[in-house]
Amino acid sequence: MARKFNVGTRKSALAMIQAEIVHTDLKKSYPDTYFEIHPMNTMGDKDQTTALSKFGTKALWTSELEAQLLDGSLDMIVHCLKDLPTKLPDKCIIGCILEREDPRDVLIMKKGLTQKSLAELPNGAVVGTSSLRRSSQIKRNYPNLKLKDVRGNVGSRLNKLDADDGGYSCLILAAAGIKRMGWDSRITSYLDSKSDGHYYAVGQGALAIEIREGDDETLSLIKILSNQASTLATLAERSLMRSLEGGCSVPIGVESTWVENDRLMIRAIVVSLDGSRCIQTERVDQVLNIDEAEGFGQRIAQDLVEKGAVTILDEIKSNQHVTG
Repeated sequence: MARKFNVGTRKSALAMIQAEIVHTDLKKSYPDTYFEIHPMNTMGDKDQTTALSKFGTKALWTSELEAQLLDGSLDMIVHCLKDLPTKLPDKCIIGCILEREDPRDVLIMKKGLTQKSLAELPNGAVVGTSSLRRSSQIKRNYPNLKLKDVRGNVGSRLNKLDADDGGYSCLILAAAGIKRMGWDSRITSYLDSKSDGHYYAVGQGALAIEIREGDDETLSLIKILSNQASTLATLAERSLMRSLEGGCSVPIGVESTWVENDRLMIRAIVVSLDGSRCIQTERVDQVLNIDEAEGFGQRIAQDLVEKGAVTILDEIKSNQHVTG
């Protein structure tokens, strides 16, 4: 009888598509092995009204799935890497990171509006986002715009945007999710550091497979899906964030580019909640393996600390504690 591997995922439409991507790739490589997808709702799925910044836990999208991984009900979990805390529960590890989709954020305008960029929006136009990272950067770069929280899956957010009484002019979302849903036509423009002063989230655009530590059978099975360039870049980003967190999730923006085959450039930014202050840094270094990626991220974090990022981060953490 063929061995069966149980694959965990969130129940949202996007999460299911991402699990299917992994399922399809595994079946191509192991046609005689059976993979079964097990969807479930997490805390973040169950509460669709509370602003993401108000939650007191970083494991918003993962803890229920990880409990089933640890008790043996699941063999692996498919995650958006940006949703995976940088410190995993004991006995849980990242087994592999797949090739990264476009990591940038995108601007999506309300149907009927003709503007093509944030800069073209009139004073007081409302931008929908639930992300502290996105909102602080918009406050910094476009202080004339207003921000309004928006929760729900990608489809429901777009419905809220287009509703006559929705009150939004546009949304800021991750390009990867829009593309995986097949909604590329809704993308108005891509945001980046050069044109918009906008940086994306750590790990954004990459899928990761979480497994139990010591499960060599599953590890050897999924390694075929691993992408070296995406793995090293995202692990460097996660090392940067882990070095700065101190137990709280912090809204760090990054932009990573391979400038040569083995040289990685990372730009990183920390912005105060009101957008008035920011700390930026940029580094290029040779990154050949996971240890070098971890060290590279730590050096970028140290650069930010030396430039004064701790003051901003402490204010953000204090705000999260008060409102969480």
